[in-house]
Amino acid sequence: MTELDPYEVGRSSDRAFWADAVADAIEARDPDEPIVIKGGVSPSGVPHLGHVNEIMRGYFVAAVLRERGHEVRQVFTSDDRDRLRKLPRRLADLDGNVVGLGEVDAGALGRNLGKPYTDIPDPFGCCDSYGAHFTEILRQDAERLDVPIEFVSNTDRYESGEFDDAIEHVLANQDRAREVLGQYQAKVDEDYVPFQAQCSECGHLTEEITDVDLEAGEIEYVCADVEAGEETIEGCGHEGTASLREGKLPWRFEWPAQWDVLGVDFEPFGKDHAEGSWPSGVDIARNVFDIEPPVPMVYEWFTLDGEALSSSSGNIVTVEEVLELLEPEVLRYFFLKDPTTARDFSIEDLDQLVDEFDRFERLYFGEIETGDDRAGELATQEGELAARAYPMLVGEVQPERIRIPYTFAAVLGMTDDADLREEIARREGHIPEDAPEWAVENALARVERAREWARRTDNEFNYELKRESIPSVEFDAATTSALEDVADVVEEGGNGEEVQAEIYEAADRHGVAVADLFAAGYRLFFDLEEGPKLGPFLAKLDRAFVVDRLRQER
Repeated sequence: MTELDPYEVGRSSDRAFWADAVADAIEARDPDEPIVIKGGVSPSGVPHLGHVNEIMRGYFVAAVLRERGHEVRQVFTSDDRDRLRKLPRRLADLDGNVVGLGEVDAGALGRNLGKPYTDIPDPFGCCDSYGAHFTEILRQDAERLDVPIEFVSNTDRYESGEFDDAIEHVLANQDRAREVLGQYQAKVDEDYVPFQAQCSECGHLTEEITDVDLEAGEIEYVCADVEAGEETIEGCGHEGTASLREGKLPWRFEWPAQWDVLGVDFEPFGKDHAEGSWPSGVDIARNVFDIEPPVPMVYEWFTLDGEALSSSSGNIVTVEEVLELLEPEVLRYFFLKDPTTARDFSIEDLDQLVDEFDRFERLYFGEIETGDDRAGELATQEGELAARAYPMLVGEVQPERIRIPYTFAAVLGMTDDADLREEIARREGHIPEDAPEWAVENALARVERAREWARRTDNEFNYELKRESIPSVEFDAATTSALEDVADVVEEGGNGEEVQAEIYEAADRHGVAVADLFAAGYRLFFDLEEGPKLGPFLAKLDRAFVVDRLRQER
């Protein structure tokens, strides 16, 4: 079978969409149906955008294969038999509320270091275990993004006996297992046994195996200390006997065992695995389990505002948080992009991502003309991708859809008046006169998301228009006269730049400091000393209201 480079799968030059190239590689192996696509993660803490990356890469490949008429099963393993190695800095309840470690019983968590995630109580008390809790959040994230996926618990597989054959095979061929893994890990010596037993006294997983009796199905162990990064998790010293189902395979063997048990045909993974677990996994699959590894694909990691996403360090953003700021189809678009390119997810610059999506959508509907220059060539290439993949981003392709520009939606969010929001959006040409009601409703739904973005980042759109009543202010005669001059320009239909220019000119005519006149305007409309660029903002509001407010009449 042709050896596949995980860095090259998905890079076909004659395919506009990387998922088509991956599907080609899968089909080339003529797999049995259903085709199985897998991802997986240890539920060590709050699932973040990086974890969903693996789900979404699999989703797009599954969608392509289904289009081609294949039956597909997308599964995601919760590696919940793994041990808790260190305490995360942040946790989250099922409602998406992220809390610090100090807001739960951290002492109880600390006492469970070294135990499998499924043997640790849920710190929020709502699920069967710590592992079940964070797996459930990830399942909800997939549901929020409308990904049909089956979650598989490793613990359940071990306890049901589905891993029995794999465990017996590895332990019956220990010499071969040691020989293969020893090429990748220096710690593997003649005493190494590829099994971790769970101590019957303290519940820790121990790696010190003293004897294996496959006929009896028993493994003798000593509960020894375990190195976890720079820390040591102390064992209790108990000497005991465990069955094959009272423990687990080490990760380097467990991963190929999953491929075998689940019949995996394709699995995407991060570059950390590509440089570590994947090469040993391929070797173990072929030379220990006698199976072929699945089609691989490496994806680059995301960063969050320039820093690595990490559940343990607390630098995270959850899917639920992101969907408070943008539509699901925009987030799906983020994952649609080339998986081999590292990207930063910037909350502060989220408007740029939304603008990219809106452009991608317009390309699909042929609403953007492309030229013959380099920019036109790039737009043509992007249009080919849009033509192929855009329908996978939306539940239904709707030519009559309306997208209000994100930053303009943030401006509309400065008022709570829903009718005014629509009036301004129509006046500025963002809602056509003949737009269907459903399209208008969907378009205006972006306003609340953009408003939440402004609040979260505290950017130039984070202001609240005081529309109901005039703030309690008093101005001198010169300032009052200058404001009336600005009102006259607004009343005459001046545009945003004309109103902005008049503020400067009125200040000069009446001997008022420009900064003081702007501050007066901000006090009248926001009851603050600063705000957005005033002229363009006032020009977007209903004219009668602005004129009356500048004249301090309402």
